[in-house]
Amino acid sequence: MSNAGQNIKVRLLLAEDDENLGSLLQEYLKARNFEADWVKDGEKAFRAFEKNHYDLCILDVMMPLKDGFTLASEIRMVDSEMPVIFLTAKSMKEDVLEGFTRGADDYITKPFSMEELIFRIEAILRRIKGGGEGINNCKNIGKYEFDSQKQTLIIGEKIQNLTTKETELLKLLCNNKNRILERNYALKAIWFDDNYFNARSMDVYITKLRKYLKEDPSVQIINVHGKGYKLIVD
Repeated sequence: MSNAGQNIKVRLLLAEDDENLGSLLQEYLKARNFEADWVKDGEKAFRAFEKNHYDLCILDVMMPLKDGFTLASEIRMVDSEMPVIFLTAKSMKEDVLEGFTRGADDYITKPFSMEELIFRIEAILRRIKGGGEGINNCKNIGKYEFDSQKQTLIIGEKIQNLTTKETELLKLLCNNKNRILERNYALKAIWFDDNYFNARSMDVYITKLRKYLKEDPSVQIINVHGKGYKLIVD
């Protein structure tokens, strides 16, 4: 899905302190028909977020005044469903895992191609607009009500807002309820690559989904050694 040709432009917040990369990214995003506001530190980024409406945020992890993780946490306090892509140095495994723990929708490691960034942005926007791959065959998970369009998991009066990746992973588990969801299939369907970083980040998401589903003992996500995961609903 290309943004070109759409009447309403998607507006992005780009927080990147590197002058060359920030300028290049902004120009490229505008050339691809996105609106892109570029700021050079975390504090300016949060002020811009409070003042304007954005469809997605692209945040460098290492920034002056306020790092990307702190900024993402503050953004999510204002809008729990705001999609976030982190930009991180390739050598920083901890950054990747921390990013997903903080609820990132995606991350991209430097150096990266501009086309890859566009691909990641458009994949997230497709999911948000309800055009993600596959249908959701699972409205109810035990005592929980799962709405993949609204990205919510509800039990009783408690509403848990889900990130885009949490929603996609739970949807895949649902569509394979009481059957094995193969690990590599899930990685390629959601993360587009079954590399080490993505595999570790998926483990983080499985742990979070288990926590969200713990209030109904009839529901569990189990590891199937060497194969993947299984959502078991009695």
